Amino acid sequence: MLIELGMVGIFIGSMSGFFGIGGGMILVPLLLALGFDIKDAIGISIIQMVFSSIFGSYLNHKKGSLVIGEGIWVGFGGFLGGYVGGYVTRFVPDVLLQYIFFGVLLFALFRLFFSASHDDETQTKSLEKWLLLVIGVGIGVFSITLGIGGSIILTPLLVGLLHYPIKKAVSAGLFFVVFSSIAGMMSRLGSGTIDFEHGLIVAFASLIGVSFGIWLKDHITDTHHKTSLLLLYLLAVILLAQKMFGG
Repeated sequence: MLIELGMVGIFIGSMSGFFGIGGGMILVPLLLALGFDIKDAIGISIIQMVFSSIFGSYLNHKKGSLVIGEGIWVGFGGFLGGYVGGYVTRFVPDVLLQYIFFGVLLFALFRLFFSASHDDETQTKSLEKWLLLVIGVGIGVFSITLGIGGSIILTPLLVGLLHYPIKKAVSAGLFFVVFSSIAGMMSRLGSGTIDFEHGLIVAFASLIGVSFGIWLKDHITDTHHKTSLLLLYLLAVILLAQKMFGG
């Protein structure tokens, strides 16, 4: 199990750095396939997200692809929402969690597929700070309850509604995960529902992958980047569908 979790961590870290995701959309189905129950999988996912998002955001900021700006308000909202979401998980049945998670993945796949590419940053739209905060709260509650960082919801919104260039949206999405995942871990620590033994194995291994994922992100075209992101969402849908409906 140690080797399997280490390999999973490196893989998830690469996905996190490349796509700007917390990694839960892939990690949770993988952990379910390895025999973990949904709530343990969510806890492990949250630990991994804290490590990969902080390290990945540091690397993105160092490279100049992360402009904090408006993201700080969405992040604060994500922190508040993530803290609440960590407590909500205890009161939601496992089966309902899986169905909600499946619906979120389908939404993200649909929204990103039909969004136009915006390479010119002058087309980027802005929102009021209070609205950004509210959006962050909503995504934070929803995502941490499901063990995901929230960027699979935020990134399609940034690209499709606010016209963010894909790579800027990816960096902003990973930065959001910092806030939501830390809040989620704090609240779940209070309820004692995190498997640290396995979570730290995945988390430390993910740091190796994050560096590679960010390097790869900076060396690929926006079109190929978006196509890869769509394929990732599709893979997550297939993995979870197989777990839920495969008997």
